[in-house]
Amino acid sequence: MAEIPMAPALIDAAAFTRIEQTEGIHGISRPSLSYWQDAWIRLKANRRALWSLYLVAGLMVFTLLGPLFWQVDPAQQDVEQISQPPGADRNITLVPEYEPWYGSPDAPGEGLRFVADPSTQHVRIQWDPMPGAAGYRVYRNIFPIGPEQALGLPLQETDLSQTYFEDRLDLQPRDYFYTVVALDPRNKELDQLQTIQGAVTRVLSPSEARARGLIAEHAQAEIGSSYTLALHPLGTDYLGRDMLARLMHGARVSLFIGFFAPFLYVIFGVAYGSTAGFLGGATDQFLMRFADFVVALPFLLFMILLKVVFAIGPGESGILPMLLAMVLLLWPGTARLVRGQILQIREEAYISASRLLGAKTTYLVMRHMIPNTMGVILVTITFAVPSAIFTEAFLSFIGMGVAPPTPSWGSMCNEGIKTMLTTPHELIFPALLISLTVLAFNLLGDGLRDALDARMRNRE
Repeated sequence: MAEIPMAPALIDAAAFTRIEQTEGIHGISRPSLSYWQDAWIRLKANRRALWSLYLVAGLMVFTLLGPLFWQVDPAQQDVEQISQPPGADRNITLVPEYEPWYGSPDAPGEGLRFVADPSTQHVRIQWDPMPGAAGYRVYRNIFPIGPEQALGLPLQETDLSQTYFEDRLDLQPRDYFYTVVALDPRNKELDQLQTIQGAVTRVLSPSEARARGLIAEHAQAEIGSSYTLALHPLGTDYLGRDMLARLMHGARVSLFIGFFAPFLYVIFGVAYGSTAGFLGGATDQFLMRFADFVVALPFLLFMILLKVVFAIGPGESGILPMLLAMVLLLWPGTARLVRGQILQIREEAYISASRLLGAKTTYLVMRHMIPNTMGVILVTITFAVPSAIFTEAFLSFIGMGVAPPTPSWGSMCNEGIKTMLTTPHELIFPALLISLTVLAFNLLGDGLRDALDARMRNRE
């Protein structure tokens, strides 16, 4: 016969002795943090990423708020300050109105000489007749004449009776080298030549000063007085346009293309790759073969077809076809990376546990899989932004991107290449901004990858 279990005896409280707490109990506890709070703490610990974040924020301020403080039209030309570097002399001297000149036979001096002080109004030179010469050819150069005898730009040929020349061709405040070469009766150059160097100063006549607003309409013009031209902190380009204003407005175009296009095609690539990787099987194979087909499409040819569809002719801006071409053709790279991550993550134990607990597909993808691929997505975006900026620069170079006079960093670099030896600031400033943007996004993306990757927490 089985024994009937007895009910447990009541515990006698008197049998226990109360222990008084004599020392404080110290505990170490970690405050509860959300996923994004913990990511922000990790990001702040990475100094390179944090400084890159500040640099990106500074670029945004420069782009959006800069034109509010520096209200200069980027298309306005200052013809008195063409291709001027930062810190160039902005003083200008008032001189009498121009009068035609036909030589000064009584001008003192021997050989090749300046008749008057060289200025941006005119440069007047005169020389003595050379033995055996049937005529003369006048050259101008901005570099000293070396042994290679590179005399520069030929300006004029004169006969034997004319031993003077007046230069008024696009004079700038700089040093010029003038060379006069003797010619034989067949207009071939002889070995006889003379060279002179002169520093050209910036001047204006009273009528020109009034037209540019330096002198009031009815004010008295004092010849020899000095005035100051408009300030250009970063200099001007080859058309006299303010570099600072063009960099600010060009940043809007470059960063708009650099942010907007990658954002669209990365989002689409994430959705596409997540779907293919999670469903797997025949659906995965079909979706990825279509992605391979898109990769095989030539980007430049597709860009040309889109310009034809939108009826964009030569010299017109092709920003919209550029954005569409990027969005339609550049998403497969992101889709492949995300698909590979999803294929790996879906075999993890916590995914199987979530399925057993009844988690739906949308919940699994959005709650578990996408956050664990955030590092890959951010790295893809950081490379996509500078790639989009370089793509815009290339298309602008071949005349299919941003059309003048609309500025962009890429088009400004392409314009600066033409004069990089004489005025390097036209290339240095836009190229520097592109380099800083690329570096900032790469370092920021590396820091965000470490901060947002949930698997990094288990390694500490």
